[in-house]
Amino acid sequence: MPDLLVIVLKLLAVAAGFAVLPLLIGQAEHKVMAHMQGRLGPMYAGAFHGWAQLVADGVKFAQKEDVVPAAADRRIFKLAPGVALVPYLLVLLVVPVGPHGQVALDLGPGLFFALAVMGVGVIGAIMAGWSSANKYALLGGMRVAAQLMSYELPMVFAASSAAMAAGTLSLSGIVEEWHWWWLPWQAVGAAVFFVAGLAELRRPPFDMPVADSEIIFGPYTEYGGLRFAFFLLAEYAGILVLCALTTVLFLGGWRGPFLDTELGWLWTLVKVFALAFVVIWVRVSYPRMREDQLQRLAWAWLVPLSLAQLALTGAVRVLAA
Repeated sequence: MPDLLVIVLKLLAVAAGFAVLPLLIGQAEHKVMAHMQGRLGPMYAGAFHGWAQLVADGVKFAQKEDVVPAAADRRIFKLAPGVALVPYLLVLLVVPVGPHGQVALDLGPGLFFALAVMGVGVIGAIMAGWSSANKYALLGGMRVAAQLMSYELPMVFAASSAAMAAGTLSLSGIVEEWHWWWLPWQAVGAAVFFVAGLAELRRPPFDMPVADSEIIFGPYTEYGGLRFAFFLLAEYAGILVLCALTTVLFLGGWRGPFLDTELGWLWTLVKVFALAFVVIWVRVSYPRMREDQLQRLAWAWLVPLSLAQLALTGAVRVLAA
């Protein structure tokens, strides 16, 4: 098959996954929360186990009026949802789903690229808060910036531990070097990376910047209609990317007790959706933290734990050499 055609097919596959998988995670959130909290709507919409709930939400957003505040910076205001959404699509380009080149773009510094681009996605929320000409939205954007600065450090340290253990920054290379005995050895790093990722995505219990009980809806206060829907889609796309990176870095990616061949992508999907279930479970189970608790968790716990994981990984690498 010509190389150009292979590249086009890979790009189309990534685009299809980006269009479908976040919606499946959103539908799963509706169903899991409905079961855990006894919510009736998502269980009956469409008459067959609530299949139409996501469709109803989409129609609702499409019908809402698209309003731009008179004093807003219109260009930045309209650009912010795209800045929040598109970086997650770029990250998926370097995430391997299976062996033997089942990745759209196999970069050598793939981990560095993924973490850098994920940070750009958060800028969309900051742009939204600044451009809305609303003091509550601006405060929400400032909180997003503070949260990003606090949790980016432990997230990078934890990811660096996996890269150090594998001896490469390539995401495919990390999976190829992964072994089952890494699970207890890298468990602390995996937990730190996952929790820090949830905080960067502003998922409960780390959703203070968008808490309606505190500052309306943070940087998204002035958004409605499809623009607001794009921010929600960016959140589910972020969950997909976080779960995919956690799978690749710490859970062996496509590696499994069987199907460890061309069908290894099934293992990747199973692990990603298992982690997505954990994300939803945490949202249902834990109350929102206070801002001081958020910062204390980052600087007093996650940063020291990630540094300890780095030190442990370095010691194991030296002994193994």
